[in-house]
Amino acid sequence: MEDVLVQRQGAVQVLTFNRAHKKNAITADMYQALADGIAQAEDDASLRVMLIQGQPDAFSAGNDLEDFLKNPPKDESAPVFQFLRAISQASKPIVAAVAGNAVGVGTTLLLHCDVVYAADSARFSLPFSQLALCPEAASSWLLPRVAGYQRAAEKLLFGEPFDVNEAVAMGFVNRVLPAAEVFDYAAKRAAQLAAMPAGSLRVTKQLMKADGARDVQARIGEEGVEFAKRLLSPEAREAFTAFFEKRKPDYSQFS
Repeated sequence: MEDVLVQRQGAVQVLTFNRAHKKNAITADMYQALADGIAQAEDDASLRVMLIQGQPDAFSAGNDLEDFLKNPPKDESAPVFQFLRAISQASKPIVAAVAGNAVGVGTTLLLHCDVVYAADSARFSLPFSQLALCPEAASSWLLPRVAGYQRAAEKLLFGEPFDVNEAVAMGFVNRVLPAAEVFDYAAKRAAQLAAMPAGSLRVTKQLMKADGARDVQARIGEEGVEFAKRLLSPEAREAFTAFFEKRKPDYSQFS
């Protein structure tokens, strides 16, 4: 079974994380499938909207650390960077439906979606600092502008989980729904957008995103450079070793 399902529902391209046994942790192959699915929707005039969703008990656990360490992104052609460029530069509306945990990139990718609906069960976290890494997906640029600097700093520095009500207050979730309703509601809203004038939606999105477009792409690149450095750091080695050994990391030896 494919770990990312790419399915058409009328004029909506639906991208579904389908790796429930791993809580939808994202591998390089999954990033490639997501990037290809977005590119296909962008190139097909009959596809007007994209919908990204996970499973009822998990949106995404973020990067699959084992796969990420085995296949680290080496340059801009890496699948993760293809995905980040695709989702951040998409001209067509992107709707997201979130239930369960959204960790790391599972949260940061939502900053590139146009409308986000979340279940009352949804929980979010940005544990980059806890893993001795740094933000990605231009979240160090986008989150302070969406949520305000202090709120963004608390989430990115501490990396602590937070609930859906705080996500709404921070500004990147539009509406909270019962878990049993969120997927149908998001699909209905995506179909509603797909029935509207496609050119008008594209221009409206372009105008809203125009001021920050270059900054977002530049920050994705800058974060990628720093992220690669952090992956090779002694702190990150301790973080990953502790993760796989299921123990608390000890950073006291590092300055």
